[in-house]
Amino acid sequence: MTARSRDETHRAATPLELFFDLVFVVAIAQAGVSLAHALAEGHYAHGVVGYAMVFFAIWWAWMNFSWFASAYDTDDVLYRVTTLVQMTGVLILAAGVSRALDDNDFALVWFGYLVMRVALVSQWLRSARSAGGAERGMALRYVAGVTACQIGWVGLLFLPDHARPWLFLVMALLELSVPLWAERKWQTTWHPHHIAERYGLFIIIVLGETVLAATTGIRVAVDESDELGHLLPIAAGGLLIIFSAWWIYFVVPAHERLTSNRVAFLWGYGHYLVFGSAAAIGAGIEVAVEEAVGKAHISAEAAALTVTIPTALYLFTVWLLHARHGKRGIGQAVLPVTAVLVLACTFTGHAAVLLAGVVSALSVVAGVTVATRQRRAGLGEPEREGT
Repeated sequence: MTARSRDETHRAATPLELFFDLVFVVAIAQAGVSLAHALAEGHYAHGVVGYAMVFFAIWWAWMNFSWFASAYDTDDVLYRVTTLVQMTGVLILAAGVSRALDDNDFALVWFGYLVMRVALVSQWLRSARSAGGAERGMALRYVAGVTACQIGWVGLLFLPDHARPWLFLVMALLELSVPLWAERKWQTTWHPHHIAERYGLFIIIVLGETVLAATTGIRVAVDESDELGHLLPIAAGGLLIIFSAWWIYFVVPAHERLTSNRVAFLWGYGHYLVFGSAAAIGAGIEVAVEEAVGKAHISAEAAALTVTIPTALYLFTVWLLHARHGKRGIGQAVLPVTAVLVLACTFTGHAAVLLAGVVSALSVVAGVTVATRQRRAGLGEPEREGT
């Protein structure tokens, strides 16, 4: 298992990687359903904290695989079998998501993580066996770091409920520190274009799950009530938000920013908020639907917040991570201003989701207009139009 070249041409995601991504749909769906249920019942702190913890587990498992694969994917029999074992662990994790969020029972989530981690450690050991010198030391540091962190997560099984968020915070920071520590003397040869494509594919999966969650919520509401007039604006606004989210993410080629480990780590870690907020939009739309038909025990403004907050967070973090690097002048302000306006839509009550969708769509129009004018004026805007 020798490292692949960072300068490899025509590097693209493999069918195995695409298959691997699909199993995360189940986990994300379970997390979204539990979040929507908690928010609809007014259990905001419990729902948000639990969702943040579980989504970190989902996102970090995907991260561990994706960055390793970018550097060491051999696509041979042993690599494929080990990846299938990791996928099994993801499915076990997904089966335990609702128990973790609803009942604070993390046993199944931890066991799913154990299955994934055993497979990941075996991959790093295989890499270490094929390497020498500083590269071998890096691989063995990954083995030690991943193993130590997995042992640390055992605390989730035994600590009282009020202590688990604090353990999660400590362990999350340790998990994020492992790559920084492991690669201090030798850097993995991840491929910029490949990594950018993998992140792009995952955001499509997350947005697709958001569409599914919103559609399911509206379908159930229509089956159980005659409030179609109240649901159509939510459906329209939700679609505008999701379509705009897709447009905004892909307007700037992300791989052009990934020029060093420092930039790549900040960019990669920042996507926890991008992916998490994108998935939460679908849960928020479900809550807005339930409130519109009288099934949620919260106010119209509170239901609107479940959509506007994740939407604004998504817009701001996408701008912060890479969209702003392709903008000049007034184009820099489009997404931050849009995020503020989306939050302001909260106070319009039942019209909030529709208005937030209109504002998001108008930000795309504004971005296209500004980019076109600046390009014609010769200000060096990228050839691709958008926000």
